[in-house]
Amino acid sequence: MSSRRELANAIRALSMDAVQKAKSGHPGAPMGMADIAEVLWNDFLKHNPSNPQWFDRDRFILSNGHGSMLIYSLLHLTGYDVSIEDIKNFRQLHSKTAGHPEYGYCPGVETTTGPLGQGISNAVGFAAAEKALAAQFNRDGHDIIDHYTYAFMGDGCMMEGISHEACALAGTLGLGKLIAFWDDNGISIDGEVEGWFTDDTPKRFEAYGWQVIPGVDGHDPDQIRAAIEQAQANSSQPTLICCKTIIGFGSPNKEGKEECHGAPLGDDEIALTRERLGWNHPAFEVPEDIYADWDARESGSHAENEWNERFAAYRAEYPELAEQLLRRISGDLPADFAEQADAWIREVAEKGDTIASRKASQNALNAFGPMLPELLGGSADLAGSNLTLWSGAKGISKNDASGNYLFYGVREFGMSAIMNGIALHGGFIPYGATFLVFMEYARNALRMAALMKQRVIHVYTHDSIGLGEDGPTHQPVEQIANLRHTPNMSLWRPCDAVESAVAWKSALERTDGPSALIFSRQNLPHQARNDEQLANIARGGYILRDTTGKPDAILIATGSEVALAMEAAELLAGEGKQVRVVSMPSTDRFEAQDASYREAVLPSDISARVAVEAAQADYWYKYVGLNGAIVGMRSFGESAPAGELFKHFGFSAENVAETVKSIL
Repeated sequence: MSSRRELANAIRALSMDAVQKAKSGHPGAPMGMADIAEVLWNDFLKHNPSNPQWFDRDRFILSNGHGSMLIYSLLHLTGYDVSIEDIKNFRQLHSKTAGHPEYGYCPGVETTTGPLGQGISNAVGFAAAEKALAAQFNRDGHDIIDHYTYAFMGDGCMMEGISHEACALAGTLGLGKLIAFWDDNGISIDGEVEGWFTDDTPKRFEAYGWQVIPGVDGHDPDQIRAAIEQAQANSSQPTLICCKTIIGFGSPNKEGKEECHGAPLGDDEIALTRERLGWNHPAFEVPEDIYADWDARESGSHAENEWNERFAAYRAEYPELAEQLLRRISGDLPADFAEQADAWIREVAEKGDTIASRKASQNALNAFGPMLPELLGGSADLAGSNLTLWSGAKGISKNDASGNYLFYGVREFGMSAIMNGIALHGGFIPYGATFLVFMEYARNALRMAALMKQRVIHVYTHDSIGLGEDGPTHQPVEQIANLRHTPNMSLWRPCDAVESAVAWKSALERTDGPSALIFSRQNLPHQARNDEQLANIARGGYILRDTTGKPDAILIATGSEVALAMEAAELLAGEGKQVRVVSMPSTDRFEAQDASYREAVLPSDISARVAVEAAQADYWYKYVGLNGAIVGMRSFGESAPAGELFKHFGFSAENVAETVKSIL
């Protein structure tokens, strides 16, 4: 049996060799955290390298993702489909072993990390999902959802504000199966952190309601093991294990220094490190006995098989619950969801309410919520304004996690990153809300959701200068364009209750990325449609009002401005001008349609086009061209009643009509 230090040294050797071959990377953290990782992965982590997606596995998140060679080494050594060639191709094009851990590239990587603080925040989402699923599905004698979430994080994660948001909520929720390891090595890129990071971190986490285990020697396996056992024994609090480590452990000239944080050690230093560690093996060579001691395939398969037997017993006693869980794990909606949703959308169309689209959103939740037990909602302290609470919503708390709604508090960034973790965990479709302008606080978490193509639904209300008196600090202008330009993000800005219902259905059915649903504060009039128009809403853009002959011009609008475009078209018709109105609630869905449909809606031989949207104007040049015109925002808003603001910034039927005439 290899010694623990030899097993940990395999991580150190692979990490420094891969970084050296790539001529870039971060060897310091993997070398410093190798002893912690060895104890956790060999003595505690429940996982199956032969089936990385086994649902009741423990989740491991490397929040300080720049130390990616730590997780790649662990995956390779324990038997995942990560070969030594993959290790050699670290940071190369199309490699599994990207510079930072990338979800979907490498088996065993649970989430994309690198932007510091987001990994630990994702981990809070993983742990919240585990606790809620366990409360919903476990029964006496049947603990089928029972796993831990482990997170490694460095000083940088601790400094990032998002870690404060997420970790504070984790303590409030009593996420007892969340165990985080702080790599307290005192070094960041600029050097020794004592010049800029002097928080009493243990006391901070104690204040959050965490169990804190301070003063653990991160190079002493016995202390590490005892700390993990203590963490697991406390089921009512998340645990922070404070591990004092030496960055670049084993490097004679660079350990404990910032030089090893983000640069290769160099061939000469690697040779000296091998000698000091007693690792007398060539680059990328690991002895067979060490591989054998690391190999977790047999124990992992045994653990999964044992769980499968327990699940079979659960399924025999609770068949409906078991089938629901399997469906939710697979990400499938109920078989009759689409049919029921379409029937309800027709009811909304027949009813023809004039209501704010945020209220229409709540109505959609009341309709779809009872069909979808996997919905897990929330709001950043704006539930009464965002209208995200629905009739069946039940809050999740420390003592009762069986609900389906999280009160996130004023934590937009934390909420969005936590939702990413919930989606990645599986079993839920998370949605969360705030005012559209505060999307800015959460921007990087939205980007990560899109990068990982996660099924997360962002509800953004108070969508424009229509917010009114609260003024430009609260009036979004550039946010919609920002979201539309984000790859893999689907955005809907509906014009009435019917489009709002279709937007919700589309977001719920989408499995390959996040959705942003943009809703108004003010009431929006119902738009009459025939069956074809109703069906075409889901295509993202469609003809809402047409002409008897070839149109003289086309008006394109979204949200509250669709009604404005309809009024302007009526004014122009009175002057003998034939104007088509296109409602385009989702540009990305429209652009995904076939060329013939797009051409039918926006004929290329009609260059007289005007786009109308109370948001950043320049986005619409892609639709109107240089010969068209845009009625949009080219400045921030002002503080005044909404009606006055719309007139002040040119959003009136008269101005839209004049704009059309100016290009004819």
